[in-house]
Amino acid sequence: MSKPGSSTKRPETRIVTAGRSPFEHHGLVNPPVYHASTILHRTVDALENRGQPYTYGRRLTPTIAALENAICDLEGGAGTVLCPSGLQACTLAILSLVASGDHLLVTDSVYGPTRNFCDKTLARFGVTTTYFDPYAGAGIEKLIRPNTSAIFTESPGSLTFEVQDIPAITKAAQARNIPVILDNTWATPLFFDAIGHGADLSVMAATKYIVGHSDAMLGTVTANAKYLKQLRDTHGNLGLCVGPDDIYLGQRGLRTLAVRLKQHQQTALQLAEWLRARPEVERVLHPALPGDPGHAIWKRDFKGASGLFAIELKPCSKAAVGAMLDHMELFGMGWSWGGYESLIVPGKPHRTATSFEHKGPLIRIHAGLEAAEDLIADLDAGLGRLKKAG
Repeated sequence: MSKPGSSTKRPETRIVTAGRSPFEHHGLVNPPVYHASTILHRTVDALENRGQPYTYGRRLTPTIAALENAICDLEGGAGTVLCPSGLQACTLAILSLVASGDHLLVTDSVYGPTRNFCDKTLARFGVTTTYFDPYAGAGIEKLIRPNTSAIFTESPGSLTFEVQDIPAITKAAQARNIPVILDNTWATPLFFDAIGHGADLSVMAATKYIVGHSDAMLGTVTANAKYLKQLRDTHGNLGLCVGPDDIYLGQRGLRTLAVRLKQHQQTALQLAEWLRARPEVERVLHPALPGDPGHAIWKRDFKGASGLFAIELKPCSKAAVGAMLDHMELFGMGWSWGGYESLIVPGKPHRTATSFEHKGPLIRIHAGLEAAEDLIADLDAGLGRLKKAG
């Protein structure tokens, strides 16, 4: 069903059709799951010269190709590779572009484990990382050094949800022939066109909205034509491989991405508006809300908002936060998001280049697929417990 020209279809249609060719598989709607390590070759020439598309289970199978092709179609890139986790996708993208002695620029609002990789692992191999203000925009040019080999962006930023001016950053980077990586997990290509806005590599923790059911770990990296060979070479040299059953779960989740994201967006906005009116809440960090510092760029560049946002509570004790969160009925506490279930966790932003000013505790919320009215009732009860605890 995925034919040449399919990219002219609307994203909702491509989510359903991309990467599927039922009549190449006896009419089966979903691509079959191939469990493979050894793949046989008919001739010595085919064995030695890679005369067939599938050579070894770690490198490519029809199962891998189906999801890679579907994600690449949505991203509008030249090619996609799969990783065992979202963090692995972030680290692979970086390792594809840097070498010992290089300099890397990373947004100060980056996902914490990505920061740890830069500070602890890259540093061991002689790569220097400089963190920059998420609102730097075109000002990123002032931080570029002669040995800067890549810029890593994430928009919106983890926990604090700053929206970066990706077109301005990529324009400055292109003038110096420096590639830009974008962690696009929050928006997915459905709500933000990373490659179209100038990113060279687009990363997703597909564990989140692509899988969508909290039952598999998966990452994706999509590159434009200029950097695809570097990406694929590094991916292969590192021996990265995702189990076929996890790939299948990614394929299954992908097909409902459009309808799920619409519901996540709608519910999150309802919760955000309700929370903004609560006396216990100092502010809501959600770029789709008018008045948010990133709203103007979000409105200009994005096609939607997902279910993840945060709130800053009025100053209160840690015990009060515990009273609120420990007894939530529908909101679970867990270090992920993007699934059908709602989640809530306390958070603390880590900054080295900038400061994030907040007087009260930060709480990150993922709006799942439950009824918004029931989620509001759960939050209302929780805020009542917080107020009572002081």
